[in-house]
Amino acid sequence: RCPPRCVCVTVLVLLLLAATAAIVGLAVALGLPPRSPGQSHECRPSNNRTGFLCDDGVTCIPASQVCDGTTNCRDGEDEQEKLCGDLPRSLPAYLVFRCGNPAHWVYADKRCNGMNDCGDCSDEMGSLATCPPCGSAWWSCSPVFYEYCACVPRSLCRDGVQHCTSWSDEYLCTP
Repeated sequence: RCPPRCVCVTVLVLLLLAATAAIVGLAVALGLPPRSPGQSHECRPSNNRTGFLCDDGVTCIPASQVCDGTTNCRDGEDEQEKLCGDLPRSLPAYLVFRCGNPAHWVYADKRCNGMNDCGDCSDEMGSLATCPPCGSAWWSCSPVFYEYCACVPRSLCRDGVQHCTSWSDEYLCTP
């Protein structure tokens, strides 16, 4: 037989379980997507690069739009303090690309985008980046000047500005 104190504890536990079940039932009835702790927000937006999935379970924003000062998710979770409070440490690892210089980082969607975002081309070349070769819209030359690394957009070929140290973008490349 259970003493009166045991009955009170049992009733309290049952009430807590009932309240939890009611909250979960309400969330399901309202169509809120169930989200377990630690569930990944990783997704691929339309540009097929790394993205952040908003809590609505539908909206996928590019990694570089997280903690950029503009709310892109309906409920603002892309700008929350717990995510943006101590960049880049507060960001999930999938949103961050560490440059060759350990003091620098860029958002993961900036890796392999043709631009020298790290400043040392480690986001475009070498074993850290693992980028595919230049696509057909790009001219391959290395080294290059300015903001590019190993590939220059063909639209810049024969534009009268030297982008490749070899000048191949002005004499050999065709737009």
